[in-house]
Amino acid sequence: MDKIAFWDCNASFGLPTRGALKVCASADELVQELDWHGFSGALVYHTAQHDQSPVVGNRVLAEAIAGNPRLIGSWAILPPQTSELPSDASFFRAMEAANVRALWAFPEEHRFLLERLTFGSFLDEVAERRIPLFVRRAIGWPVIYRLMEQYPNLTLVAAAHGPWGEDRLFRPLLERYPNFKLDTSRYEQDMGVSELVRYYGHECLLMGSNYPAAPMGGPRLMIERCDLTPEARRAIAGENLLNLLRKAELS
Repeated sequence: MDKIAFWDCNASFGLPTRGALKVCASADELVQELDWHGFSGALVYHTAQHDQSPVVGNRVLAEAIAGNPRLIGSWAILPPQTSELPSDASFFRAMEAANVRALWAFPEEHRFLLERLTFGSFLDEVAERRIPLFVRRAIGWPVIYRLMEQYPNLTLVAAAHGPWGEDRLFRPLLERYPNFKLDTSRYEQDMGVSELVRYYGHECLLMGSNYPAAPMGGPRLMIERCDLTPEARRAIAGENLLNLLRKAELS
């Protein structure tokens, strides 16, 4: 098999408030974990962005990954009404300066509704700038459906799947919205990945582990061994993610 560059689109580091399989307290420890599993790099966030506040966590993440080309950052968002984070062009310029090229939304943890009434033109600009927004599918498919209906051009990645396929829930979104994506996580259906590629193309999938809530090795092995063309395997393993991040217009 040709050498494939694996990039994890869904990994975090820092000390979480809840138990995890194997925690990486620092960015350096996460890089060691990437090396152990044969990853070239990862799109990452810090647990403080999730467990504490994006106001603190976004800064902690930026400082932790500074100077490390194998770790690309993602910041968490908050509703603009509380003015905790900038919602104008300065936010995107700060992202670029910090090597941050994607966003996460944690609506349950940070107590907001992820919809147009809350985020208005801010997510319009995120969509126009083609910045990927990641959400955990645990926020509920009705929330994701409504968000895509309100922002049909948004690049939205539903992440952190469990081992039981939810195809009847996410396939309508893949069919309707070209910019809707899935990470692979623990999507472990027999022939599931190859069937998704056959129906919707390999562009809809990003290699993601949801580390440290789940191990990196399983999702990597699945992409390495499932029935895919070399082109599709390379794309899902890392090229799709890197292409999305390159397209993000921050300046």
